[in-house]
Amino acid sequence: MGTAGEVADHIEEWFTGRAADGFNVIFRYLPGTLDDFAAAVIPELQRRGLFRTSYASRTLRGNLGLPRPASRRAAQRSQPGGKSTA
Repeated sequence: MGTAGEVADHIEEWFTGRAADGFNVIFRYLPGTLDDFAAAVIPELQRRGLFRTSYASRTLRGNLGLPRPASRRAAQRSQPGGKSTA
């Protein structure tokens, strides 16, 4: 609770003190408090360099650095007796 700056101060203190590397934020009611947090606190954290402004990949898998699994359908087609879509 508090102003956007006060909330960001608290998060920054915990993060820079290595007391936390992530946060679960609980909102009293939705969507209002979530919207307030996104509109005020997130930009403040971004200005401080504590929250990303963009993602390297368009997928969660890509952002976690996980390889894309091989297609099961492609593997089936390459096996003897596999069905072909051609």
